[in-house]
Amino acid sequence: MKDILSEIIAHKRKEVAQQKERLSFSELGKRLSSTKENIPFYSMKAALESSQSGIIAEFKRRSPSKGWLFQTADVSEVTTEYASAGASVLSVLTDEEYFGGTMADLRQATTGVKIPVMRKEFIVDEYQLFEAKLAGASAVLLIAAAITPEECKRFTEQANQLELEVLLELHDEGEVDYIGPGNSLVGINNRNLGSFVTDLQKSFRMAELLPKEAVWISESGISDPGIVKELRQAGYRGFLIGEHFMKSGHPGQCLQEFIDSVVAQ
Repeated sequence: MKDILSEIIAHKRKEVAQQKERLSFSELGKRLSSTKENIPFYSMKAALESSQSGIIAEFKRRSPSKGWLFQTADVSEVTTEYASAGASVLSVLTDEEYFGGTMADLRQATTGVKIPVMRKEFIVDEYQLFEAKLAGASAVLLIAAAITPEECKRFTEQANQLELEVLLELHDEGEVDYIGPGNSLVGINNRNLGSFVTDLQKSFRMAELLPKEAVWISESGISDPGIVKELRQAGYRGFLIGEHFMKSGHPGQCLQEFIDSVVAQ
């Protein structure tokens, strides 16, 4: 079976190298230094800990496995609706080649809402952390399967220095060793990023291996409010959902109905 993750990571490294040619790392750092004080920060961890629903609503135009979900979606419109509907956190995909997202999407989302926005990306270089902060993100995703344990530690420390929270994403038991003292947000991706096969039981099976002091997040394949209730009982506080909302054609309305069902459970 084709390993999609390896393909994405190889492309991402080329993409970052090209971006560095357009805007050097030192120039990016200077731009961030001059504006950092004016970039608001909203804590993803605090938002999830205090939320009744814990929904992380994702803006996602397409996926490698399903194709286009909502090709003409307007990021400002959808993310504003998500926030109004009660999303605890927003996730915005910035990978263009495979997911149809851009950094412009992230910038538009962060300027339109006053809740945490996470940059959802395949991060392979510190450069991308600086980009995320400059675009107004309050959090970033680090995917264990895409980086080494040493890179994970280094990127987490760099992100925290930039006042970015890190959601560390794991998929299998062998990745638990990636969790360090700085990882207070730990996600379990129910979808295998190599094959894109989804198994919701993955979150339940991995629960006993996760640190009790961290905020646990279940990602991918969630479309039933009843599953959110079961996951919450298992210890999860965050639930990343994008495809279910985006493919409805009315993401904000779909989220509102979903949250109403979760809270009523």
